[in-house]
Amino acid sequence: MHAKDVLVDAYGRIQEEVHAVVDGLSADDLNARPDDRANSISWLVWHLTRIQDDHVADASGRKQVWQSQDWADRFGLGLPRKDTGYGHTPQKVAKVRVDSGDLLVGYYDAVHEQTLSYLQDLDDDELDRVVDKSWSPPVTLGVRLISVVSDDLQHVGQAAFVRGILQSR
Repeated sequence: MHAKDVLVDAYGRIQEEVHAVVDGLSADDLNARPDDRANSISWLVWHLTRIQDDHVADASGRKQVWQSQDWADRFGLGLPRKDTGYGHTPQKVAKVRVDSGDLLVGYYDAVHEQTLSYLQDLDDDELDRVVDKSWSPPVTLGVRLISVVSDDLQHVGQAAFVRGILQSR
């Protein structure tokens, strides 16, 4: 098995969990926050998708799906186009609202497709390429791709937790 096969499997698991956490929820449930300082499912799925889109596009030299496929306009959040949700205050979290889960999974699936397209052509030797020199040690492509997997799985797990809270009410 090649490293890219492991990465394809990992990103596939994220996609499965994104679909599972959003499936069947109303807009009210997707946008609900357990309290005014907590994140909604909408924000969590949007954010994890923005991070994957941003980081994979940067590493691969491609344009972000968010902008190149007009997802920013479809969401209409009133946030800067480059915003990924990193460091959002509770007030900014509240701005991330959707009318349906279709928007969230549509955007995720488009990012997932671009991610897989990149990974399919990836050579194992490329994983050692430095993609970010601002850290010590510098971040390699392999480390960046795994950090996105880690971040995404944490956030989709948080979304599943919020879903559980909502369903227990």
